[in-house]
Amino acid sequence: MSTSPLDQVMSCAAAGLPALRQVLQPYDLAVVVVADHAPLPGSFWGDPEAGLIGARLFIRPHTPVQSALHEACHYICMDPQRRAQLHTDAGGGYDEENAVCYLQVLLAEQLPQVGRQRMWQDMDRWGYSFRLGSARRWFEEDADEVRHWLEQQHLIDTGERPTGRLRQSA
Repeated sequence: MSTSPLDQVMSCAAAGLPALRQVLQPYDLAVVVVADHAPLPGSFWGDPEAGLIGARLFIRPHTPVQSALHEACHYICMDPQRRAQLHTDAGGGYDEENAVCYLQVLLAEQLPQVGRQRMWQDMDRWGYSFRLGSARRWFEEDADEVRHWLEQQHLIDTGERPTGRLRQSA
């Protein structure tokens, strides 16, 4: 029996739910764990993808940690007007989507069981596509504009450390 690349992505449970909550606590984003067979509220793509409603991130223990971080980063990167009305569809444009992908790698560094190497692998396994062929190559070689955007929004500092702040401007 062969396994799919999707079976190999790290789950939120394997990443550590307390650690995930701790990483997201500065953003006042509550992590809500949903029972295994219950619908995932706010999930745009459906099971097993994380969902967003207001300041709540809905996951199951088997939700991929990359999905949880991706949706959390949408919450962090969106402007206050969209955040105030957030329900399921995070929306956002090209710059914001790239910032979300970049920031999720930086937040993965704060999860002891994850880190950026694992996040890059899981993003590639899950099907993210970057013009350089991999999440790692994009992050290291093609994301200068993204870093600048995140710095301008005060979401990371010049040392690429997440600030724990939410985007404040449109």
